[in-house]
Amino acid sequence: MSPRRNRPKQRGRKLRSDEEGDSPSHQSIEEHIEGIYMVRKITGSSSNKPYRCPGCDQLIPMATPHIVAWIEHDVESRRHWHSACWTKKDNRKPKIERSRNAPRF
Repeated sequence: MSPRRNRPKQRGRKLRSDEEGDSPSHQSIEEHIEGIYMVRKITGSSSNKPYRCPGCDQLIPMATPHIVAWIEHDVESRRHWHSACWTKKDNRKPKIERSRNAPRF
């Protein structure tokens, strides 16, 4: 009997570019009530300006990890979300439109 070969485990196997569709590994597809969303996780080092989260209407400071999401075929609908706001997106009540000067309750 020959000895067993110790081969390294296949951790983090990368897909070929034709299987992957040339999309980065931190991008995924999620289905929500409004439709199918493309979701990209942004690291803190790659965000270089503040954004306003549509979920809580608060600022996402610079250098903060967050999520960018848009409807599959509508890149114009791309929005930057806090990670927690994005995960609770479908559980929120209908959004109340208010002006920037309105009091927060």
